[in-house]
Amino acid sequence: MTGRYNSFGSYIKKRFGTTVYKVSVDAGFTCPNRDGKIATSGCIYCNNDSFRANSCRPALSLTEQIQSGIKYIRRRYKAEKFLVYFQPHTNTYAPVDELERLYKDALSEPSVIGLAIGTRPDCVDENKIALLKSLARNYFILIEYGMQSIYNKSLEFINRGHDYSTFLKALNLTENRGIYIGAHVIVGFPTETREEMLSMADEISQLPIDFLKIHQLQVIKDTPLEVLYRNSPFHVFGYEEYLEFVSDFIVRLSNRIVLQRLFATAPDRILIAPQWGKSRQEILRDIEKRLEEKDTYQGRKAKINVGYI
Repeated sequence: MTGRYNSFGSYIKKRFGTTVYKVSVDAGFTCPNRDGKIATSGCIYCNNDSFRANSCRPALSLTEQIQSGIKYIRRRYKAEKFLVYFQPHTNTYAPVDELERLYKDALSEPSVIGLAIGTRPDCVDENKIALLKSLARNYFILIEYGMQSIYNKSLEFINRGHDYSTFLKALNLTENRGIYIGAHVIVGFPTETREEMLSMADEISQLPIDFLKIHQLQVIKDTPLEVLYRNSPFHVFGYEEYLEFVSDFIVRLSNRIVLQRLFATAPDRILIAPQWGKSRQEILRDIEKRLEEKDTYQGRKAKINVGYI
């Protein structure tokens, strides 16, 4: 760990000896919470445009998206190594032979050293994990599970379509396979107290999770959450409040866990709340500053510190 917390950039640079950039792609997947298998309305906060990178253009083939993304990043940042990030929707939600074709196509680009695969914990099985295990023998393979919360009351509130035990089962299926495990958590649901949100750091620290993304709840246009927020406004994090919260969360999180993201940044054109008016660089700077002011760091108050990486 360098600095006040275990950052993804520092980890990757140490691991590979250089900066590695993600190329986001849209491989045309859908989601069981939208196609009718579980539900049709999706999670109440979900609008894929809130996190879709500009390079994610499903009108282009997977190869075209990768090549276009690499060309742009290489020209702008002089990068030489890349991870292909299967980002929008549920990127294990297909038959295993189709997944194998897509993943191997992505890995066929010589400068691609691995994959990051965003998915739901209810959309993996033994065959899919076996495929990822086989790829992990030669490549960096990271599967990112949308955990969102450890509290079933919150998962029900957001219409997630699975409970917390489903996430734990996916972890059990995935661990010790040579596959890196990531999780996404959302803080700020009106169903949870501040202490309940902070307690998720304690729980996560005890799980075989290697990488974590933390998002503050954002109200996005054209979602059921927007309707709920306009009809019955609920509290969302203010900027100073969030700096205080996330610094407290980091302190309670095991320092073995690599932090990929500390906050969400939906585009202003679709963001309703909270509106902070801050750039990514300003938020990162202020989080680091808050940790410095407290003279603290990731893991200082962690209740467990077991190494998995």
